[in-house]
Amino acid sequence: MAGALDGIRVVDLTTMISGPIATMMLADQGADVIKIEPKTGDLVRRLGPSRGDRTATFLAANRNKRSLVLDLKSDAGLEALKKLVATADVVVQNFRPGAAERMGVGEDTLRALRPDLIYVSISGFGETGPYAGKRVYDPVIQALSGLAAIQADRDTGRPRMIRTIIPDKLTAVTAAQAICAALFARERTGKGQHIKLSMLDAMISFLWAEGLVALTFPGGEKHAARAQLSQDLIYKTQDGYITVGAVSDDEWKGLCAALEQPQWLEDERFNTPSGRVVNAPERLALTQEVLQNKSSAEWLSLLDSHQVPCAPILDRSTLLDHPQIEANAIVESHEEGELGTYRLPRPAARFSLTQAEGRAVAPHLGEHTRSLLAELGYDAEAIDTFLGSGAALAYES
Repeated sequence: MAGALDGIRVVDLTTMISGPIATMMLADQGADVIKIEPKTGDLVRRLGPSRGDRTATFLAANRNKRSLVLDLKSDAGLEALKKLVATADVVVQNFRPGAAERMGVGEDTLRALRPDLIYVSISGFGETGPYAGKRVYDPVIQALSGLAAIQADRDTGRPRMIRTIIPDKLTAVTAAQAICAALFARERTGKGQHIKLSMLDAMISFLWAEGLVALTFPGGEKHAARAQLSQDLIYKTQDGYITVGAVSDDEWKGLCAALEQPQWLEDERFNTPSGRVVNAPERLALTQEVLQNKSSAEWLSLLDSHQVPCAPILDRSTLLDHPQIEANAIVESHEEGELGTYRLPRPAARFSLTQAEGRAVAPHLGEHTRSLLAELGYDAEAIDTFLGSGAALAYES
């Protein structure tokens, strides 16, 4: 079954997480994504548990791609890239601002080869301003966007990082959506365009509807810290932890019934949605006092029977065995020679006609160099000469 983006070719000049996951999403949906790597490969190939030249993280961010290793500092390597771009619909790069132009792969240069090109620049902070040239990793964006402050410890006020790379992955999703929108616009107008996306912009936009909502109206800044004081909605039971949420009046009634606390319904602190927000610390403390008296399974059964949103807190060792996760079949097992058995999540969105799928494992470094050079018109002798010059590298099994 052809994917929704079948026939679209993407030249992926990105490394690490934000760019590679964005282009992997396009590859999952049928695009031909060609990952251009230096001889040392994407740094993620060397970070974390690995088998051969592929780490677990590399597998999770680069499936369905072909790997072409080119030395873009050489004339031959740059010339091969330009031949490839002439056949492409999209180019994605996440170099620091100005680097692509210095390398000879800036928008103007590549658009001359393909006028309707979708050219995507992903940066940490944007292309202007005092931080534009700074190096960036996910924690830096967590700090600058307000996310670390929103996660501050309630008792001490010490900011805390989310223990997973949220800005990188959010930027990836934003980039993939923007690329699809640009392709749709090109289909209507025949014109390509330049998409500029910073991790900082993506994160602030994402946080605004809840974490930064107090900044919406001028003068509300003094209330912005309220989000930092929000409880974490994790409750200890006799044998573990669960989460419980009651936002609407019906859910609050259900919670009071499940916990056998009818007096809370008449409590002026809690009898309106806004009151329950303002008096959240007291409300949640009272809830915790009750929930510690039964097991997680008992409470979850009672809460479900009263239509109260709830779930167990799963850790990595129990997540795969949860019946809902099993029913969704989101995690798939695969087999591949050097890797043996490995697991990856399938593409999250399910299409009825143009299914997204993991068709191919993430490539070895330079696995497709020979075949891609042949597609670009290099004959066998020229490919051998190219490889011998050091301008390219091919994986030899």
